[in-house]
Amino acid sequence: MDPITWELFDRQVAECRLCPLCERILHKVPGQGDRNSPLMLIGEGPGQVEDEQGLAFVGPAGQLLTRMLEAIGLPRDRVYICNVVKCRPPGNRVPAPEEAEACRIHLRMQTYLVRPKVIVLLGSTAAKYLLNPEIRITRERGIWTERKGIWMMPTYHPSALLRDASKKPEAWEDMKSLRAKLQELGLYRDLYGSGEETGPRTEGSNPGLPH
Repeated sequence: MDPITWELFDRQVAECRLCPLCERILHKVPGQGDRNSPLMLIGEGPGQVEDEQGLAFVGPAGQLLTRMLEAIGLPRDRVYICNVVKCRPPGNRVPAPEEAEACRIHLRMQTYLVRPKVIVLLGSTAAKYLLNPEIRITRERGIWTERKGIWMMPTYHPSALLRDASKKPEAWEDMKSLRAKLQELGLYRDLYGSGEETGPRTEGSNPGLPH
C-alpha cells in the first residue's frame, strides 16, 4: 500500500470516478489552504464559481467566510478549507448520500494529512455527514463535540447567511466561540498570544458579517 501523502491525495482526487458527479464538471475542487493548520473548515460542495476555478469557497459565500475569519483575527491563509464532495452537484443541489459516501475516502485522507485540532462544519450537510445524520443545524449549531481528540462545531453555511441575514448574529456568536476554543487549546499563539481575546469584542456586534 502506498504511503498516505498529499501527492497520493491529489492523484486520487484527479483520477476519481467513484460517482457520476465528475461527469458534468469543469474542475474538481479538492480544497486548499494551510496544510499544517490546526483548524479545518468543511462545507457541503463546490458551487459554480468554485467549479470554474477549481478552488473551494471563492464565490460570494467564500468571500463572506473570509470576512468572518478576519473578524476573529484569523487570516484565511492560516486555515484549511474543503468540502464533503469534491465535484459540483448539478444546480448546486445537496449531495446525495451515495455521492457523499463515495467522497468519504478523500475527506478521510485530508483529515489524516492535515491532522487538525479543531473542525468547523459549515452547514447541515457537513454536520450530518460528520457528526449526526439527524442533526438540526438551527438547534445544534455552536455546540462543541470532541471526537478522537478533535473538537468539532457545526454552524451555518455562509450561503445560508447570504440568503437570510437574520442568522448572522447567531453565526457571529459561533465565530466568537471558535476564537475562544482556539485560545483555550493554545492554538495560533502568534495571533492570540497568551489567550487574551483579540479582534472585535462588543457583544452582539458582527463586523465580519455585514448585512
